Amino acid sequence: MSPDDPAFDFTVDLSAHEMLRRTHVMAALGPDWDPAAALRGEEEARALLYSGLDAEQQRIYDELVAAGVLPAGPSDAAA
Repeated sequence: MSPDDPAFDFTVDLSAHEMLRRTHVMAALGPDWDPAAALRGEEEARALLYSGLDAEQQRIYDELVAAGVLPAGPSDAAA
């Protein structure tokens, strides 16, 4: 069987590299990283981003949420 043969199975296992990448990401985040706090911060930022919309902006925002372009969330009630 040769590499030119369509039945040739060429696979590369990247799982060791992926584990190394994840190790480096976690090291870069540091020991004080709090994923729950990061998520809360993202939710607060999203709520702020979509707050205070005028009527036309709100209409467009609602259309984008209905179309699935933007996720619906708790900030929808405040916006």
